[in-house]
Amino acid sequence: MDEYESLSHSKWECKYHVVYILKCRRKILHGNLRRHVGEVFRKLAEQKECRIEEGHLQADHVHMMVSIPPKYSVSSVVGFIKGESAIHLARVHGEQKQNYAGQSFWARGYFVSTVGRDEVAIRDYIRNQEQEDKRLDQLNMWR
Repeated sequence: MDEYESLSHSKWECKYHVVYILKCRRKILHGNLRRHVGEVFRKLAEQKECRIEEGHLQADHVHMMVSIPPKYSVSSVVGFIKGESAIHLARVHGEQKQNYAGQSFWARGYFVSTVGRDEVAIRDYIRNQEQEDKRLDQLNMWR
C-alpha cells in the first residue's frame, strides 16, 4: 500500500476507478493515437495535481485508476481531462480524414467507483480488461 498523500492540513488517499467511452463507441484508439492519448491524459492529470496510477486504453473506451486530492471533485477532474484531451486531439489530429471534432470525441458521462481496499483487484481488472473483452466477444459469437 502506498503511503498517504498530504496537503497542508490533511492526509489522504483518494483513488477512483474511472471508465468512459468514445462517442458512438467508435473504435479509433489504436497505434500512435493510443500512445499519444496516454501521454496527454498523464499531463492533464498533473495539471490538476492528480496522478494516473493505472490505465488502459481500448479501441473504444478508457479504464484508469486516478488518485485525486480531496480539494478537487471527481467530476471536475474527469470533465477537465475529457474536455482538454478532446480539444487537444482535434487540434493535433484534426486534419486527418477521421472525425476528431473536439465536441464529439468522448461520449457524455462516465463510470466512477471508489477504489478503497480493493486496489490490487482493480489494478488487475484494468490490466486484463482487453483479454476479458476478447473472451466475451468470442462467447457472444455463438449467440
